[in-house]
Amino acid sequence: MAIRARVFRWSASAFACLGLFALTSHYLHWDDHAYFWFKQRGQSLSVQQASIWLPGYRAIVQGKTLPGLERGETSGLTYNPYSNTLFTVTGRESQLVELSLDGEILRRIQLLGFSNPEGVEVVAGGRLAIIDERQRKLTLFGLDADTTSIDARHYQPIDLGGDDTGNKGFEGIAWDANQQRLLLGKERGPLGLFSLPFPGEDGATGALQPMPSGHLFIRDISSLSFDARTGHALVLSDESRLLLEVDAQGEPVSFISLIGGLNGLTRSIEQAEGVTMDAAGDIYIVSEPNLFYRLRKGQPVVKPNAG
Repeated sequence: MAIRARVFRWSASAFACLGLFALTSHYLHWDDHAYFWFKQRGQSLSVQQASIWLPGYRAIVQGKTLPGLERGETSGLTYNPYSNTLFTVTGRESQLVELSLDGEILRRIQLLGFSNPEGVEVVAGGRLAIIDERQRKLTLFGLDADTTSIDARHYQPIDLGGDDTGNKGFEGIAWDANQQRLLLGKERGPLGLFSLPFPGEDGATGALQPMPSGHLFIRDISSLSFDARTGHALVLSDESRLLLEVDAQGEPVSFISLIGGLNGLTRSIEQAEGVTMDAAGDIYIVSEPNLFYRLRKGQPVVKPNAG
């Protein structure tokens, strides 16, 4: 009887562990990761050449410190083709920060009247758009070499609507130059992709439209970027530590992990909050509180700096 009792207890424990593993696997999408990893490995050369193809990327700059931004918490990132520079925003201390492609701080612009800037994007004509996640508003404005501050109260914001989701609203923003529209990513609760027609001369916009995103095997969306050459988007997930490429139908095309030891990363990217791509195809990521990364196809790895 004692042996049978021990066997029963062992079996019950084993089933409980298997059940817990299954729930955890489903919650973290491990099963989807494994399935798509095998699918990705079998893609043809023509599919790879017609896409961004993230598995070909390796980190060439990683963990570079952006001095003075540790308290600000960088969030969102965009490439400006007009100046060949990058812009990020800080959510805790509201600033718009211009960076070189090597991650050097070029200037800081004070943001007034913003509650929680989380996403930034260069749109048509070189204007910038900033998402205020808590206020659920999108502000468009111009920028020149002498700008030192932007006051949101001087601009008519675009109301993104939705319920008061606190810090679970829209974070990702990307400019689709092919269709002249904005792509927006809702962080979670639930996560989702949306499109918004670009405002006309009268400032009017169309309705926010949901986009297909049912097969995204990620737990949140922290940033977006759009590649006009392929028509594909990059979707960054902080919680899943993944960078995902999706096609026009919102279906996954390729992905890479942001865990240390993979893709040239010596350490994991913690709290990845912004992603963008430049004209040459290099990919840039910023993470909280103030770290900078640059990825490139087929390049040797550069070790992180001492900062």
